[in-house]
Amino acid sequence: MKLSLTPKTTEFFVLFANSGENALEVARLVERRFREHPNSGVTQEQVKAAETAGDAITRDLIVLLNTQYLTPFDREDIYQLATEIDDVVDFLEEASDLLGLYGVEMPTRHAVEQCGIIVNAVEQLATACQNLKGMKGVQAALVELKSLEDQGDRVLRDALASLFRDNRIDPLIVIRWKDIYEALERALDACETAANVIANILVKNA
Repeated sequence: MKLSLTPKTTEFFVLFANSGENALEVARLVERRFREHPNSGVTQEQVKAAETAGDAITRDLIVLLNTQYLTPFDREDIYQLATEIDDVVDFLEEASDLLGLYGVEMPTRHAVEQCGIIVNAVEQLATACQNLKGMKGVQAALVELKSLEDQGDRVLRDALASLFRDNRIDPLIVIRWKDIYEALERALDACETAANVIANILVKNA
């Protein structure tokens, strides 16, 4: 693949902003799908279509990275940030898909709460991605995202404890919800990892 010597650094910022916006769209779709389940106005096909759009943005970022001689940040950071945002979307799509795959009748309070926290976290991630060029407001977004990730950890612990505390719950239900809770948690963890990558970019470019 031929490297271009013509600087296209602005394109990286545009694509990262698009990636953050796409992740936020997916987070909002999944949150609504969980909250309204089983009669949601959001279908798994809509979630999957948005996830596929995110894949295309990630591919564009990696192609741009592989064909540009000059990049605005370290190449490793660009690649990791692109793939971590993609992971956020993938894990959200997985959790949404499990609702149908497992034949879930009603969402739990904990799952809806997890989804709400993820939407707030992805809002902060999207803000950081939109402001990568000037770095204005990025640090505040990262601090808030970390606080939200801590909240998510507490909700996950409560969710798992409630599953295993009641021995009247069907073991199959326990397994299904444990899988869903953990998929949602992986999405939130990927948000935090993406935030850590951005924090490293801030330090390196201070």
